[in-house]
Amino acid sequence: MAYWLFKSEPSTWGWDDQVAKGDAGEEWDGVRNYQARNFMRDMAVGDRGFFYHSQTEKAVVGIVEVIATAHPDSTTDDARWECVDIKAVRGFEKPVKLDRIKADERLAEMILVRNSRLSVQPVSPAEWQIICAMGDTKP
Repeated sequence: MAYWLFKSEPSTWGWDDQVAKGDAGEEWDGVRNYQARNFMRDMAVGDRGFFYHSQTEKAVVGIVEVIATAHPDSTTDDARWECVDIKAVRGFEKPVKLDRIKADERLAEMILVRNSRLSVQPVSPAEWQIICAMGDTKP
C-alpha cells in the first residue's frame, strides 16, 4: 500500500462533502498539474491518503482510500488530465495543523513541508505513522 495527501479548499470541497459521498466516493477531479496527475497515475485501489484542508485551516482532517485508479477527468475534454476516485475512511480526532507538521523535525523532508502548493503528493510510511499519531487516529 502506498500513502498520499489530497489537498482541497474546504469552501470548494471539504471533508464533510467527502464523507457525504459514502462508499460511492467521488472523483478527485480538476487537478491541472502534471506532477500531481502523474502521482494519481501511480495510485492503486486500496492506497490510503490524508485529506488536507488548505487555505485558512491548513490541516490534515481525515483519511481517504483510493477506490478507482486513474481515468479521464470528467470535468474536461482534454485527454491529458486524469483523476482517481476516493472515499472517506475516517476523520481525525484532532486535525493536524500544518504548523505542527512543520515543527516536527521528523517531517522536515515531507513534500507538504517543502512544496505546500502541490495538490496531490506522496507520503512516506514513516510520515503516515507520525501524522496519524498526532491526530489520535489509527493508521
